[in-house]
Amino acid sequence: MIIVSSLSRAPDLVSQHGASHVVSLLGPETPHRDFGLTEHRHLKLSFHDIIQPADGFSAPRAADAERLVGFLGTWDRGAPMLIHCWAGISRSTAAAYTAMCLFRPKADEEELAFELRSASPSATPNRLIVSFTDSLLGRQGRMLRAIELIGRGEEAFEGEPFYLKAD
Repeated sequence: MIIVSSLSRAPDLVSQHGASHVVSLLGPETPHRDFGLTEHRHLKLSFHDIIQPADGFSAPRAADAERLVGFLGTWDRGAPMLIHCWAGISRSTAAAYTAMCLFRPKADEEELAFELRSASPSATPNRLIVSFTDSLLGRQGRMLRAIELIGRGEEAFEGEPFYLKAD
């Protein structure tokens, strides 16, 4: 199971569900929390939630997407994985969508995107992260097109935690 949440809800959800792996996607100015996991079970990525370079901001990079996909591949799926960003709306949902596509390689990208939308009305996956991971997974632009098809999610200050099937 994949759990997606905001930073504020993450500690309780890790504890409640016994998550074995955590992906944290936060801005460079936001300190990463310690979830009591070893370094190889907690991926900490630092960049802003932007979809194109902007002065004074750190955009997600291809190297961040490579680290994400590599980390996701180490998860044995024996216990839940929690993926969070600041609000649980954009960076975390892009990472969760990536996980869905990685673990379900024969699934249709649009079906997975609509599954994501059904689980979270506010999900608005970061398109830059998705474009990088689409390339890494050899999805030939289909992931990005599917995310564009579901469009922007409902307005929210913070997304409600939600759960996805890993396979």
